[in-house]
Amino acid sequence: MRQLSINRLKQGDVLGRTIYANDGRVLLGRGIAFTPSYIERLRDLGINIVYVDDEETKDIVLEDVITEEHRREAMASLEFSGQAVQVGKDFDGFKVKKAVNNIIEDILFQKEIFISLTDMRSYDNQIFAHSVNVCVLSIVLGKALGLDQNNLEALAIGALFHDIGTVKLPKELLRKRESFTTKEEDLYKTHTSLGFDILRSKRELNLLSAHIAFQHHERMNGSGYPRKLEGEGIHQLAQIVGIADFYDNMVNDGPGHTRMLPHEACEILMGCSDKLFPHDLVVTFLKHIAAYPTGCTVKLNTGEIGIVVDQNKSLPMRPIVRVLLAGQDLNQVKAKEYDLVKERTTFIESIFE
Repeated sequence: MRQLSINRLKQGDVLGRTIYANDGRVLLGRGIAFTPSYIERLRDLGINIVYVDDEETKDIVLEDVITEEHRREAMASLEFSGQAVQVGKDFDGFKVKKAVNNIIEDILFQKEIFISLTDMRSYDNQIFAHSVNVCVLSIVLGKALGLDQNNLEALAIGALFHDIGTVKLPKELLRKRESFTTKEEDLYKTHTSLGFDILRSKRELNLLSAHIAFQHHERMNGSGYPRKLEGEGIHQLAQIVGIADFYDNMVNDGPGHTRMLPHEACEILMGCSDKLFPHDLVVTFLKHIAAYPTGCTVKLNTGEIGIVVDQNKSLPMRPIVRVLLAGQDLNQVKAKEYDLVKERTTFIESIFE
């Protein structure tokens, strides 16, 4: 299986991972061959990345760190809660706890965790997919830091609901991908206070979760919002969610911005350590992130084109790349692999979008 930009999809390519709607409905099932109308439909939905199966990459296995069922359950829980808030109704905090604890169990069950999967997000599920991903990333970092069960649960709920305040903002603002105007930015920033008010009213939820929603945009140097807190004035759990949110926003389209490539986001995040986020948290976080996700197509400094087939977890910037070689008979295609930890003079120049 490999990752492809929607712009590189062609008729006959076979879908490698099922694409779901918010409510769990199947939009396109694994194994379906793409037609021009399917490709155009995905483009209309705002889906930029898909996974395809082909002969050259059929042995590449891409696994999520949580089950598909638990990811969809968390998205559905968040969507239901958001709809309730929009119409002024209450939502079931105990169902939320159940959804996040399933995710926590999935992550605690694994010995080594390495994030190497890119979301297939549409315009309609972007907010939900982003929130679930921030939840997953936050728990992974929380686990690495040795947080206990109570703090992991508060962290997970705060992460899943960190943007719950956006349900009270105009939809056209949330769908905008160009930079915000000053007025739009000021309006968007209110989502932290709105989220705090929503979560602190839920007695069955830890008040720490509300403070995470309130503080996840605060930064160590005081440049954040809404209160321009500095250093240790920002709760550690909010700093964890802040890092996860910052990274996930960089590698995916979102309100007021378009995405960048994971290795670029990793470099930027490292450059922000000790300025926006604590250095030790950033270093620990990046140990669990694949700078070049498995399945992506890359160009090497040798001029060769290859596919990332595996990761070196000790050196995330140096994965294993498979290069396809065509012999004299173009029907006979051989492959060779570079382990970039061992091939020290070979490196990745760029990722093909």
